[in-house]
Amino acid sequence: MKNFKEKLVQFLRDEEGLELSEYAVAGSLIVLGTVGAFTLLGGNITTVITGIADKIVAPTP
Repeated sequence: MKNFKEKLVQFLRDEEGLELSEYAVAGSLIVLGTVGAFTLLGGNITTVITGIADKIVAPTP
């Protein structure tokens, strides 16, 4: 029984192999943040570009 407990504790403390899953989680959070930022700013960017284009095209009196 003691041998099983020691092996279980060793297994739970073993951190080998976690690096890939941590990178996957971090990468997915970066992608979600980027998509969210572009989604939120998309309308504002379109409005600014349209305003600039209107000033360039509009003739001055």
